[in-house]
Amino acid sequence: MSKHAALNTFGRSGNPVFGNKFDGDAQFSDLPIEKKMTLEGTVNKTGILLLLCFSSAAVTWNFPSPILMGIGIIGGLVMALFTIFRPTSASLTSPLYALLQGLALGGISVMFENQFPGIAIQAVGLTFGTLASLLFCYKTGLIKPTENFRLMVVGATGGIFLLYLVSFLMQIFGGSGVGFIHSNGLMGIGFSLFVVGIAALNLVLDFDFIEQGSENGLPKHMEWFGAFSLMVTLVWLYLEILRLLAKIRSR
Repeated sequence: MSKHAALNTFGRSGNPVFGNKFDGDAQFSDLPIEKKMTLEGTVNKTGILLLLCFSSAAVTWNFPSPILMGIGIIGGLVMALFTIFRPTSASLTSPLYALLQGLALGGISVMFENQFPGIAIQAVGLTFGTLASLLFCYKTGLIKPTENFRLMVVGATGGIFLLYLVSFLMQIFGGSGVGFIHSNGLMGIGFSLFVVGIAALNLVLDFDFIEQGSENGLPKHMEWFGAFSLMVTLVWLYLEILRLLAKIRSR
């Protein structure tokens, strides 16, 4: 595969984090083996990010603090955007993202836990259960990330983002937002199930990018970037599962 063909192929990942974030002048086909992305390296870095996220989440879980949670939310967003636009810095920014996101998730989780005891561990279990299930489906070929599959997931993900954005803007300007997003009625629960499903399907595209990138020897920094993107999807999936469980238990 030529350099430009590889760039075009890897630019079509369904996860919005990936986009077309590769060094156009990087001669990665000529890189020595030790400077190329590997599957094992990406898995190891994903484990490091998860460990960092859980470690900082334990802080705000045991010592709830709106200030720390706010720092985590804002700081995590800043680190995420910086990593997306500067993937070569992912080795530094993705661990910072994981730490900051952990502060946010710990605080958010304890808020839900106070209302619905036991909900956090259920959400964690379902998140990693979904991760394992989708990985199995991907590796066995039960789900194949075809071009139509990518287009469907990308379109649905973009639609969800726009709907959340519209609801947020409505609330800023004094409205009540899009009602069914927060409703615990059948429509609200159905919407949350749909969002959880789309978030889960993004994992398949993450797996495909990481595997293809490893097979074709992308630059080493893409291990951190691949791990970061997988973390973004897992965080989104966890929050949506948390919301879904809260809606069900509030009925």
